[in-house]
Amino acid sequence: MTITSPVNPPKNPAAAVYLLPAALRNYVRNRETGLVAVAIVIGLLSGLLVAAISYLSQATHSFLFDIPLDAHLSATGVISWQRTLLIPTIGGVVLAGIAVFFAKRVKGQQLADAIEANALYGGRLSFRGSLLISLQTLLSNGFGGSVGLEAGYTQICSMFGSHIGQRLAARRNDMRLLVACGASGAISAAFSAPLAGAFYAFEVVLGAYTSAGLVPVIASAVTSWLVARHLTHQAFLMVPGFPSPVSVEMVGQSVIIGILCAFASILMMLGVASSERCFQRISVFRGALRPVLGGALLGSLALLTPTVLGAGHGAMQILLVSNPTWLLLTTTILFKMAASAVSLGSGFRGGLFFASLLLGALLGQLYSIVATGFLPGIALQPGTAAIAALAAFGTGVLGAPFSMVCLALEITGDFSVTVGAVVASSVCALIVRELFGYSFATWRFHLRGEVIRGPQDVGWVRQLSAASLMRTDFESALSTMPIAEAQKTFSPAQVRQIVLRDPKGSYAGIVTSADLYSTAAQDETLADLARQTDEFLLPGASIRDIMKMFARSEADALAVIDRSDHRAAIGIVSESHVLRTYGEELERRNEELFFR
Repeated sequence: MTITSPVNPPKNPAAAVYLLPAALRNYVRNRETGLVAVAIVIGLLSGLLVAAISYLSQATHSFLFDIPLDAHLSATGVISWQRTLLIPTIGGVVLAGIAVFFAKRVKGQQLADAIEANALYGGRLSFRGSLLISLQTLLSNGFGGSVGLEAGYTQICSMFGSHIGQRLAARRNDMRLLVACGASGAISAAFSAPLAGAFYAFEVVLGAYTSAGLVPVIASAVTSWLVARHLTHQAFLMVPGFPSPVSVEMVGQSVIIGILCAFASILMMLGVASSERCFQRISVFRGALRPVLGGALLGSLALLTPTVLGAGHGAMQILLVSNPTWLLLTTTILFKMAASAVSLGSGFRGGLFFASLLLGALLGQLYSIVATGFLPGIALQPGTAAIAALAAFGTGVLGAPFSMVCLALEITGDFSVTVGAVVASSVCALIVRELFGYSFATWRFHLRGEVIRGPQDVGWVRQLSAASLMRTDFESALSTMPIAEAQKTFSPAQVRQIVLRDPKGSYAGIVTSADLYSTAAQDETLADLARQTDEFLLPGASIRDIMKMFARSEADALAVIDRSDHRAAIGIVSESHVLRTYGEELERRNEELFFR
C-alpha cells in the first residue's frame, strides 16, 4: 500500500494513506508514551463503537421482532410465530443482496480479520472491507441470526487501530500492537471486562506477551471500558446458589467439566465446518440462496425455542437463575449448537464468542444436575459448575484460557467461583490442542487452505519467497550438449552450477561444476550428469518450504521454474543465500521488537 502525504498525492488516490504531521509521527515512532496516547484514542473509539453497535442491534431487534427496546431477543417468549419464522428468512435475503451488491466493490480487497491481518499482513486491515464485515455482522444479529456481535466489534475497532497506525506510518510491530489495542478495547467494552480484553489481545490477536505492549493494550482496554460503562447498562452475571468450596472433589469435578467441554467445543467447530460444506453445495443463483435457506431453518428452530435467536445474553441469565430441568438444558444446548452452525454455515456473519459462553454455562448446569443425582453430597453447585464450564468451553473455541478465566472473574465479581474456571480451562486447552490443534478462527483458516496456527507474525516469512531470493543470472545449457563441449564452454572458476533445459525448453536438472570436471566420460551428454531433475521450486514457495526442499533433496542449489505445467527455468536459489537472508531478517526484526 502506498504511503504518501497530501502535498504530493499519488496517481492512484484509492491506494493512498495520507499521513499525519511529521512531528506527531516521530513522537509516536520514537516514544513509548506516544504509543500509549494513541492506544487511549483507540480505546475511546472502541468504547463508542461498541456502544453504538450494541444499541443499533437492540433497536433492530425491537423493531423487527416487536419487543421492548430493553428486552433481550433470546429471552423473549412473546414473539409471534410469523415474525419468528419470517424475520430470519428476510434477513437471509438482505444478506444475500448485500453480498451480491458489494461483491465487485470489494473484490481484491483484503477481507481479513484481526488475527489474519496480524499474522500475514503486518496489521493492515481494509477500511471498506472491515466496514462491510461489521455491517453484515450487525444485520445478521439484528435479524435474529444465532451469532454474536463480538466479531463485528473486534473487526471495526481493530480496523481503526490499523488505520490510525497507517496514518502514523507505524512500524510493522507497532501496527500489530495497535490492531491488538482495538481488539482489547472491543472485548473490554462488550463485556465490561478490561482484564479479559487485554488478555484476549495478547492471546488471540498478538500471540505473545511483551512488556512493551502491556501498557498500550491495558490503556486501550481500560479507556474503552470507562466509555462503555457510561453509555450502556452493564451488570454482573447473577450466579445461583453459594459457590462450592475449594476442595479435592471440587478440583476433580472441574477436570471432568474441562474434559466434557473440550470434546463439546471440538464437536461445535466440526459442526460449523460440516454446515459450511453442506451449504456450499447449493450453487443456485451463485450461492445467494444459502443465507435465505439458512434463515428459514433458523426460524424453524426458533419456533421450538426462542433461545436460538441472537447471541443469547438474555437466555443465559434466565437459564442460570430459573432452575431448569436436565431435559430443557439438553434440548437448548443441541438447538443452540445447530442454530449457530446453520447461521455461520449459510452465510450469516458473526462469531462463536458468546455462543460458546452460553453453551458452556448450560453444559455446566447440566453436569451439576446429573452429578447431583449420583453424588448428592459433593456435586458442584450449578453456579460454580456453570462458570467453570463457561470458561472451559470458551477456551476450547477461542483458544484463550487466560482471557476466559479473567472474564469469569469480571462478569461474576466473585473470585471464589473462578478457581474451577482455572482448572477446567487449563484441562480443556490441553485436550483441544492435543486432539484438534486449532481454535475456531484458525480452524476456519485451515479450511480455506491457510496454514496459520495463530496470530504470530509469519507474513514476513511469506514475503521471503523463491521469486525474491533467486538469481536470474545463471548459466544454462541444453541437456543434449556433449560433456566435452561443456567443459570447454564453462570455466570451473566462474560456474558452480549449470541449469539444463531439454530441446523443448523445459527444465531438465542441474549439473554441478564438480561433477562436470571430474567425469572421464567425454562422449556422454550433460543429461547423464543431471541432478534434481524432479526437484525444483515455484516462484511463490516460502522460505520455510525452500529450506524443507533443501533438506529433502540434499542439494546446494535448486532451480526455480515459472509453472509446474511449463517448467521453464527462471532462476536459481542457493542454500547458503537462503540461510543467510533468513538469519539477517530474523535478527533485524528482533532488534526492531526489543530495541525501539
